[in-house]
Amino acid sequence: MTQPLRWLQDEIADRMLQKLDIVKLDVKDILVVPDFAGKHLDTLAQRYPKARIFSITEKGVSGFQMWRTKAMSNWRSAFSSNASPLASYTSSGRFDIPDNSVDLVFSDLLLQDLPDPKHFLQECWRVLREGGLITFSYLGPDTGKELRALELPDVKLKNLLSPWDMHDMGDALLGGRFSDPVMDMEYLTLDYEKPALLLADMSALKLIHSIPPRAIEKEVLSQKITLEIVYGHAWALGKHLAKAKDNIAYFDANQIVRKTRSDSA
Repeated sequence: MTQPLRWLQDEIADRMLQKLDIVKLDVKDILVVPDFAGKHLDTLAQRYPKARIFSITEKGVSGFQMWRTKAMSNWRSAFSSNASPLASYTSSGRFDIPDNSVDLVFSDLLLQDLPDPKHFLQECWRVLREGGLITFSYLGPDTGKELRALELPDVKLKNLLSPWDMHDMGDALLGGRFSDPVMDMEYLTLDYEKPALLLADMSALKLIHSIPPRAIEKEVLSQKITLEIVYGHAWALGKHLAKAKDNIAYFDANQIVRKTRSDSA
């Protein structure tokens, strides 16, 4: 996501936080990926005033921007929060934080840009504590469908890197050992007065490769774009269990405790 669509990140983050209103969770540590200097930080600070935040910052967001925003949001840990760039994760495939270290993973409009969302879910499982929650949003496969319906020789369209619908993601969560996944979806329509503005947003959403000058004046372009927004959350439960194989769950022998007579007395 790039600067022209910061408002969209803020809007979707706000909707994600509203969906968390009914969730009861004791939060001491939060991982925000990707993190940006948006309004969501103030809401998170008010909801979880004692929480520490781990930031995986997107491209173009400086450490000073994040520090200033967190300080203005009254983050208790603004001076000691852990931060690393998203580029570090995309190159290494690993968050720079320990196993079982956060209670909440908050991911806003990222998964559609990852080549392997399943690996992302595995990393979230690794860093979540027992009973922790992952909550996320991403662009679904119907995003920008108006452009794909047109013949635009001057505009080279791109597909989302991971065009998953909510059923694909629900299956991936269950396959990644998450429990009780809840998926939801909505369509947002963006209306435009000028083709140049529409193309600029499509470039920011990574739906086109480039914007040729001739394309900006084309009247054939749609005046609106549909965004499919997919939301989901799931719980990290049973992390002490070995991974199931062939629908059979295997327990570590050390977890089996023999009941003695004194226990039953």
